[in-house]
Amino acid sequence: MSILFTGRSSQGASQQKISSLQKVLMFFVDHVRQALASLGELWRAPADSMLTIAVLGLAITLPSTLYVLVKNTEQISSGWEQAAEISLFLRQDLPAGDIQQLIRRINAWPEVEQVVHITAEQGLKDFQQRSGMGDALKYLNKNPLPDVLLVMPTARHTGPTAAALLLDKLRNEREVEFGKLDIDWLNRLHAAVEMAHDLVLMIALLLFMAVVVIIGNTIRLNILNKRSEIQIMKLVGATDAFIQRPFLYTGFWYGLLGGLSAWFAVMLLLWWAESSIASLTELYAHDFNLTGLQGNELLTMLGLSIGLGLVGSMLSVYRHVKDIEPQ
Repeated sequence: MSILFTGRSSQGASQQKISSLQKVLMFFVDHVRQALASLGELWRAPADSMLTIAVLGLAITLPSTLYVLVKNTEQISSGWEQAAEISLFLRQDLPAGDIQQLIRRINAWPEVEQVVHITAEQGLKDFQQRSGMGDALKYLNKNPLPDVLLVMPTARHTGPTAAALLLDKLRNEREVEFGKLDIDWLNRLHAAVEMAHDLVLMIALLLFMAVVVIIGNTIRLNILNKRSEIQIMKLVGATDAFIQRPFLYTGFWYGLLGGLSAWFAVMLLLWWAESSIASLTELYAHDFNLTGLQGNELLTMLGLSIGLGLVGSMLSVYRHVKDIEPQ
C-alpha cells in the first residue's frame, strides 16, 4: 500500500530508498496493471460491455462508411479533371510555325500541364467518323475546321476560378480565335464534391459528440457503482489521480474496441456492396476496384475513436471522482 498511495507517511524504519529507475519502472508497471485491470472489468461484464462497444462502433461506422464512399467516388471520377480542359480554336490559315511557337509558349506557363494539338485534318477525320456524314463531307472544297489546342491546367488550376482566369489569359493570344471552357459544369462538379465532404464532416462531428456523451455516461455509471470503494480508497490515502486512472483506461478500451468494430463493419458493408458495384461498372465497361480504409486511414480512425473515448471518460471522471469524499 505504501507504494501505491504516496499520501501515507508511516513507512516504517526499514524502508529503503527507491532509485529513479525503479520509480520509472514502477510507474509503467502500475499503468500496465491498471490498464489490464480495467480491461478485465469489461470482460467480467460482457453483455453490458458488448452493448456499449456495439453502439460506439455503429456511431463511428456511419461517418467512416461515408468517407469511404466519397473516396471511391473521387476515384471513379478521376477523369473528371478533364472538365477543366480548355479548347482553343485557332485562326484560319495560321502558318504551322506560328502554331508550334504558340504551343511552346503556352507549355512554358506554370498554370499549364499539357497542350495537345489537333490539326484541322485530324478534326475533320474525327468528325467524319463520329457524325456518319463521311460521304457528304467529301464534297467540301475546303476544310472548314480550324486547328485546335487542348490545354490541360495543372492540378492547382483545375478549380473554376483558376481555370476561368487561365481561359481569359489564353484568349488574349493573337493566334487564338476563341476559347471554350464549360465553367458551369465545372462549378457543379466542384460544388458536388465539396458538399459531399461537408456532409461527411457534419455527420462525423455529430456522431463523435454522441460517442463522447455515451462513453461519459457509461463511465459516470461505473463511478457511481463504485462510490463506496472510492470512499474507502480515499480514506487510506489514495490520490484522485490514482483513482481516476482505471476509469480513463476504461474509456481508452471502449474507444479502441469501438474503432475496431467500426472497421470490421465498414469492411463487411464494402464486401456486401462489392458485387452490386461490380455489376454496375460492367454495364459501363469500366474496371473499378472498391477500396476500403488503408493503413494510415485505419490508424487515423482508431486514433480518433481512442481520443473520443479518453475525452468522454475525462469529462466524467474529473467531475465525479472529485465530488466523492469519505464521510
